[in-house]
Amino acid sequence: MKRLRSLLLIIVLLANLVFASPSFADAPKFNKNPDYIALKKELIQLQKAKEKQAQIEGYTTEQIEQKINELEFQKYALESGIVWGQCRNETGKTLAVYGPEPNLEEDDDEYSSGAVLYFLANGQTTQDNWDCKGVYLPSDVNAVAIGSYGQNQELGGGVVVKVPNGTKVVFKTNPDTQVIEFNTAGTKILKPGEVNWYIPNVSQAFIDARVTNAPTNEG
Repeated sequence: MKRLRSLLLIIVLLANLVFASPSFADAPKFNKNPDYIALKKELIQLQKAKEKQAQIEGYTTEQIEQKINELEFQKYALESGIVWGQCRNETGKTLAVYGPEPNLEEDDDEYSSGAVLYFLANGQTTQDNWDCKGVYLPSDVNAVAIGSYGQNQELGGGVVVKVPNGTKVVFKTNPDTQVIEFNTAGTKILKPGEVNWYIPNVSQAFIDARVTNAPTNEG
């Protein structure tokens, strides 16, 4: 009888180990992602404003609702395991993009805050699963960030467009104005000193003279 009870106890314990979710399991990896952490903070701020029917500077009530929907979509993408951004070059020129630091193990680089410059040829898209972290706009280039609500933000050169994980950003040259245009899609504009990346002060001609070396889907 004792042996039977012991056997039943062992069977129950084994069943718990197989079917029950372990309470000591690690938190999902996306919780360590800086983009995910920043996104959640912004979502909380916007949701509080929506609940209080208050406006945030630069946003109407309708725009707050739209922004919440966009951020929820980005949050879902990150929770689905997309830990890389993607850049598409349709400018007619070489694009300077920031990507993973070389010689790092894959796990070490997954949420690394560091980045180095690569060069992306016209008509090419950075490779899937390769994190295009941002794009450098040369000092003599003018650009327009096309907002989600129809408003446009004019930008001078010498800045970085930060591309969040789970986002694809296409950079195009307007044929009429020759200005580079891109959809903001959650991007942030960073000036020297606002990020620990090397931000040079060079012209587009200097960028065009570089050998293109960013990994691409086109091979």
